[in-house]
Amino acid sequence: MKTPALILFTLIALSSQAHASSSDAWATYDKKVLASCVKASGLKNAEPVGTAAQFDDRVGYTALLLQGQYPQKHMKGVTGTELCLYRKKTKTAFVTEWDSIRPAGTSQ
Repeated sequence: MKTPALILFTLIALSSQAHASSSDAWATYDKKVLASCVKASGLKNAEPVGTAAQFDDRVGYTALLLQGQYPQKHMKGVTGTELCLYRKKTKTAFVTEWDSIRPAGTSQ
């Protein structure tokens, strides 16, 4: 009868360790996603808008909205928005322009 109690104690100990390290692991992951998305972005001074959307592992992506300035001279520093999809499996970021997410007439 001591074996089930030992197993339960071990599971509780492991779950508390996993919980303690999970916040650090998530923070590290979020930094990797942000760095990868900013690098893939064509925007100057790209920064996240809000927090990343964590999709289920079956989907395999994290989505992050970025905002910054278009670097092309003819754009004259207009603010742009890009959606970044970070593929967890390959640790690769893909970005696409998504200015339509902002209300019409907003150019900040």
